[in-house]
Amino acid sequence: MHTPVRMCAACRKRLPKEELIRIVFTDEGVLIDPLGKLPGRGAYLCKDVKCIDKCAKKGALVRSLKRDIPAEFYETLRTYASGEKQA
Repeated sequence: MHTPVRMCAACRKRLPKEELIRIVFTDEGVLIDPLGKLPGRGAYLCKDVKCIDKCAKKGALVRSLKRDIPAEFYETLRTYASGEKQA
């Protein structure tokens, strides 16, 4: 069976889609998409706080989504990645 592979916007590793967090820009703003079904421009990040920190520092999501990302969104991502799956 084929497993979709996506690239992390921060570290550029290619991983199976289900091992990454999908971030999507919709009309409501920037959201975590746990099911991978939301419409809109998306980007992927590793489920690793180090990758999220690297992403915030490098501005990888800003480039990938072509939108400004609020600083508090990165804190939401850190919480999500650390196991508290509150999206």
